[in-house]
Amino acid sequence: ALTPLNIMSYTSTKVSTTAFKDQKPGTSGLRKPTKTFQVPNYTENFIQSILSSQNVAGTTLVVGGDGRYFGREAIQLIIQISAANQVSKLLVGQHGILSTPAVSNIIRKYKALGGILLTASHNPGGPDADFGIKYNGSNGGPAVESVTSAIYDISLKLKQYDIADIPQVDIDTVGTQTFQVDGREFVVEVIDAVADYVELMKEIFDFEKLKASRLPILINCMNGVTGPYAERIFVEELGYSPESVIKSKPLPDFGGLHPDPNLTYAKDMVDTMKTSQNLQFGAAYDGDGDRNMILGQAGAFVQPGDSLAIIAANLQSIPYFQKTGITGVARSMPTSCAVDRVAKALNLKFYEVPTGWKFFGNLMDAGEIDLCGEESFGTGSTHVREKDGIWASLAWLSILAAKGSTIKEILDEHWKVYGRNFFLRMDYENVDSQKADNLMRNIEGQFGTLEAKCDSYSYVDPIDKSVTKNQGLRIDLGNGSRIIYRLSGTGSSGSTVRVYIEKYDTNYDQDVQVATDDIVRQALSISNLQGVLGVDAPTVVT
Repeated sequence: ALTPLNIMSYTSTKVSTTAFKDQKPGTSGLRKPTKTFQVPNYTENFIQSILSSQNVAGTTLVVGGDGRYFGREAIQLIIQISAANQVSKLLVGQHGILSTPAVSNIIRKYKALGGILLTASHNPGGPDADFGIKYNGSNGGPAVESVTSAIYDISLKLKQYDIADIPQVDIDTVGTQTFQVDGREFVVEVIDAVADYVELMKEIFDFEKLKASRLPILINCMNGVTGPYAERIFVEELGYSPESVIKSKPLPDFGGLHPDPNLTYAKDMVDTMKTSQNLQFGAAYDGDGDRNMILGQAGAFVQPGDSLAIIAANLQSIPYFQKTGITGVARSMPTSCAVDRVAKALNLKFYEVPTGWKFFGNLMDAGEIDLCGEESFGTGSTHVREKDGIWASLAWLSILAAKGSTIKEILDEHWKVYGRNFFLRMDYENVDSQKADNLMRNIEGQFGTLEAKCDSYSYVDPIDKSVTKNQGLRIDLGNGSRIIYRLSGTGSSGSTVRVYIEKYDTNYDQDVQVATDDIVRQALSISNLQGVLGVDAPTVVT
């Protein structure tokens, strides 16, 4: 076939490589120190393993990331390797930017085969920090276990990868670029990173009502991916002042910040909300835009389990749910049981799942749930198959507009009806992996001696019947109180031990630390955590 005059022709070659043994994706993809991804062939191997795990010939894939260091280089490799593997088209976010919920939406809207995300989510970025690559499937959600296992199996045996000799592609200008590779047409379409997502939000929420009931707000993007989205939505669409959106320029190292929206890493914002005489609503988002922290006047903090429960109890405030109705809700196992009480009162289906958004995706695809969330500052619904920080903010602003109340008033009103699940999470980050494993073994070894219901949590997926084991150690103290110990898999080095403390009480007007103090002492005593890990205090308390 003749090549059109304005289309350059390129060829692909097979490059010999040696397999790496550490490319096992977790629930959120493969996360490693940036320097690991810069090792020759490391990134190339993993991209090839993703593409080889799928039937990609003739398909469309979505590509984008949170703007972190090494993202642009990784996108160029994805372009070259995708072209050589007979992918027909890539939809690439302008400047390489796409929030994780935006990728999910684009996959679903344009019926792409899947998406490759360049993100390590809430982990720090930069040459001496972390990078990550994650594959999402055709439903827009994180790859299921069978896919991540296939990627890992391929990575262990990989001997070569295919790569085309396409030179650097312009990803800063919106438009379509067409190439001939091995005689086949290959298209890179650079898309406005924000437009499709804004359109979706306008379908879900009543923007006119939100505009008419504007409150003094502060939106903190933590120099992550959400900046362009927040400016377009809050400033251009809803008419807030530009000063309402801070740290809105995506930076390769997040400006030196740890882009994790919690009381520790967003302390400056917490302090601003506490001291401001004016601000009534605050929200902070993480690096890739899927997490959110909600704050109210005088520093009122909305615990993520309460956020999920309150949204569930007020879904009539959101037009999307008025149209679709609501069938059920779900939370991750360690998340506070506040939403359970709402589900029972409203006669909704309720599910408890392991940590990892893919478990919610199965339930959503089967029509079992419409709303879900987890204690690690993630909330979402069926509009996409990822948690979604900006969506959660707009949900809260819709509730505030409908009720004409402050956040503190809404919290008190909810607790008056349902009681309060006091919740505390203590994170011990970057601890020695061997010590962390010993800790978990020691705790499980004591189960027989405790006067409480104890187990190691496992889950049988009601949709695909897959079994997920060893998802955390649970000690049920009765009366809605419990202790959970869990190892987290979202760091890039060492282990993170998480201890979750929950206490239910109808006397809701207490300080969380005071209300949970006796259970915290019990949790530290049972585990001998400080002795086993050799630490005095947690890294983060939320």
